Parts: sequence; C-alpha cells; structure tokens
Amino acid sequence: MATIYERRYAYHPEDFKKYDTEKIRKEFLVENLMEAGNVRMVYSSIERYIVGGAVPVKEELLLETIDPLKAEYFCERREVGVMNVGGIGTILVDGTAYKMNYKDALYIGRGSKEVIFKSDDAAKPAHFYFNSAPAHKEYPTKQVTLADANVLHMGSLETSNERNINQLMINTVVDTCQLQMGMTELKPGSVWNTMPAHQHTRRNEVYFYFEVPEEQAVCHFMGEPQETRHIWMKNEQAVISPEWSIHSAAGTSNYIFIWGMAGENLDYTDMDVIQPRELK
Repeated sequence: MATIYERRYAYHPEDFKKYDTEKIRKEFLVENLMEAGNVRMVYSSIERYIVGGAVPVKEELLLETIDPLKAEYFCERREVGVMNVGGIGTILVDGTAYKMNYKDALYIGRGSKEVIFKSDDAAKPAHFYFNSAPAHKEYPTKQVTLADANVLHMGSLETSNERNINQLMINTVVDTCQLQMGMTELKPGSVWNTMPAHQHTRRNEVYFYFEVPEEQAVCHFMGEPQETRHIWMKNEQAVISPEWSIHSAAGTSNYIFIWGMAGENLDYTDMDVIQPRELK
C-alpha cells in the first residue's frame, strides 16, 4: 500500500477571479481519490480539512498520519467521517470491526489510534470516501446507515431538483466536534443538486460526486455569486469550496453526491441563500 497526499492552500476571492480553467481545476478539483490498493488524500489549509479515499483490494489499508498533521497517529487531534461508495467492506477502529455496506457511514472520534480499511471481495472492493477535521473533544465512534439518517425531501421534478438529502453526520444524529456530512440523492429526471445556491461564511464545504454514469458528467459551479466559474467533473471526483464560494451543480443525468463541511459552528440556519436571478 501507499499513502499519497498533496497540500492545497487558502485562496482570496479577488485572486480567484483571475484564475483560468486549468488553474481552477488544479486548485479546487480532486480527481484521483479512488486508486486500487492505496490511500489518497488532499490536505487543505481551509479549515485544515482533509478529503480522501481508500480502496483496499487484497490487502488491508491503514489510515496513516501524514507530515502536515505533525501527529503520532491520524486521529490524535482529528475526527473522521467515512462513507462506503463501493463493495462491502469492513473498517476496524482500535480492533472493533464495523461492517460497511454500500452507502453506510462511520464517524470515528478523536483519539482512535488505529483505523484499518478492508474489502470483503477483491473483485468488488469497497471504496471508502472520508473527510476529516480537527477536533477539540473525544466523541464515540458510531456507525450510521441511511435508515438512521434525518431525511429531507426537497425540490420537484418541475424544477429539475427533486432530491432526498440524507443527513448522516449532523448533531441530531451523531455527536461530532465540527465535522458534518451527508448524502444527497437526485431523483431520475432531476439534475440540479442545490438550487437556490448558497454560501455559509463560517465553514467550508466539499462535494464528492458518484454514481455518475460513464458517458455523463457534472458541471459544478463555484465562486462569489456575482463572479461564478464552472468545473466539469466525472465520477468519484471531489471539489473544494471555500467559505466565500457558492457550491451548486447540474449534471447530464441524475447522480449522487456526498457533502462534508467543517468550521465555526454546527448551525445550518446561518447560510446565505442566493436566488438564481442573482447569479452571474
């Protein structure tokens, strides 16, 4: 196995206006998260957030610490949220095994010393997508399934955004320090994932798109509301959205995405909603 990581830095919105397509993709798009036999991650200076993927095949994979953490082990000062978007697998946290079916989630609390990823079938390996943020307190590791989620049914087919928002790691479902995660599933015939768009100035957000058919794509929109840009994305890719950026997308078919965020607070009501007529 190999642990492969890269660093990304914070960005000023005035600088962002000058970025060309290549620069935007280089700084915000995370293309190669799911690589067989490896753990890959991006460490962002925005909220010290980590987005990663682990694909164990025949051998198990260890969630190792990386140099930017300056830590003895990965969760020494961090919490982690994991969702399985592939075949059936298992996550061992300090020796306790959690069977992870497709779309299952696992919250791993600060202080967990050993995290191991395994697949049940090497021919159909698990694809473990994970987010991580600094944590100030230890909370228990807890598994969360879609049956445990707080589900919000929103949008309509008439506006091409009928969807179920599965809130999996929010403070009414599992105790966390600042990490919040969920999974939004678009209904057939719907393509807009979040409309009207919004910002939340007290936390970042990362989107991970999956179940995007091979011949289809998702166009993700970001930037300040009056200065937007787009990124074309494929299956199992992620995009980092700073606190000043909107995060919204439309696909050439329906798809699923995982949202994760961290920041100053756990309250969703502070978001600034941007109506479509206000966007440029």
